[in-house]
Amino acid sequence: MVDADQTFVIVGGGLAGAKAAETLRSEGFNGRVILICDERERPYERPPLSKGYLLGKDERDSVFVHEPGWYAQHDVELHLGQPVTAVDREAHTVRLGDGTVIHYDKLLLATGAEPRRLDIPGTDLAGVHHLRRLAHSERLRDEIKKLGRENGQLVIAGAGWIGLEVAAAARTYGAEVTIVEADPTPLYRVLGPELGQIFADLHTDHGVRFHFGARLTEITGQDGMVLAARTDDGEEHPAHAVLIAIGAAPRTALAENAGLALVDRADGGGVAVDEALRTSDPDVFAAGDIAAAHHPLLHTRLRVEHWANALNGGPAAARAMLGQHVSYDRVPYFFTDQYDLGMEYSGWAPPGSYDQVVVRGDTGKREFIAFWLKEGRVIAGMNVNVWDVTDPIQKLIRSRAQVDADRLADASVPLESLAE
Repeated sequence: MVDADQTFVIVGGGLAGAKAAETLRSEGFNGRVILICDERERPYERPPLSKGYLLGKDERDSVFVHEPGWYAQHDVELHLGQPVTAVDREAHTVRLGDGTVIHYDKLLLATGAEPRRLDIPGTDLAGVHHLRRLAHSERLRDEIKKLGRENGQLVIAGAGWIGLEVAAAARTYGAEVTIVEADPTPLYRVLGPELGQIFADLHTDHGVRFHFGARLTEITGQDGMVLAARTDDGEEHPAHAVLIAIGAAPRTALAENAGLALVDRADGGGVAVDEALRTSDPDVFAAGDIAAAHHPLLHTRLRVEHWANALNGGPAAARAMLGQHVSYDRVPYFFTDQYDLGMEYSGWAPPGSYDQVVVRGDTGKREFIAFWLKEGRVIAGMNVNVWDVTDPIQKLIRSRAQVDADRLADASVPLESLAE
């Protein structure tokens, strides 16, 4: 066990950082644990911000990782509202925004990601939103509730997961919604055109208007308020509010300034870590959205921006900090809820990585499982309104077994049998 007089510092107040602190204590570490958050809120989970909390279904307290008293009860020193401005690897210290310098023996960076910005006129107008933090969700919820009452117009830039989930929430409140997307379907680069079209149809059925093949070029307004959003093909969409949902960028500035190895943005960006989530400095680890990890199962370097990666990556990094053997090989997983559609996705199938998509079930009824295959092996699976199949899908991916496409498509054939 690590010496009790050691200090482990965690930078980042999201799920990964909070679960890392929890794991250090549950694994018996009795040294000093310091968790530093640049927000004034204690660590919370982000999926509710575009799902249940945005919809008003979840109470505010439900988003937090731990009860308020948990940190004191487990002797975790919580620094809220304090950004870390520098890491001195040689001195083994971090510097806070107020000038405080803290020594560390092991350091975990879990600084997360931030919304990508649009460099166009009008983004400083009131009514232009990004969604990443709890305060963002609360402000956006107030806005779309008001739009619903007044039959107002929301324009969303980007038809990714966040854009679609917010669109579903806004339509549930009664707001009018237009989504502007450069690609030909929603989620084009994640799901491909055929399955992306299923989400287009879902939202169209609920009254969302899509404008594909276009990008926002300007947000116009008057007296500081949004009036319209213009696109590069000359269209103008009336708008009382705009959400910019064009993706997120890993917050790597701290790591970069500390001289840690990074991954090029063209390759996904992030802090380069090995399968134990260790950076190029043996005393510094990274987890969550910023960690571009060598994946022992997928044989590639992978950065995953989803809840499950934070949930599992934080504990994995904590165990590695304690000197335990760690090989972080979780199958990537994420989920979404939109209207009456629930979906879970397991695996990794970027464009060009697969040669076949097989569907089991009825896409028309939106009750099916889709499988992405490469050379007869399942590399990803997505279940839509079909439940309790994540484990067998992930087992199938892990097995790397070659499967017969007809049997894969046949719902009478148990998924478990295909991995044997």
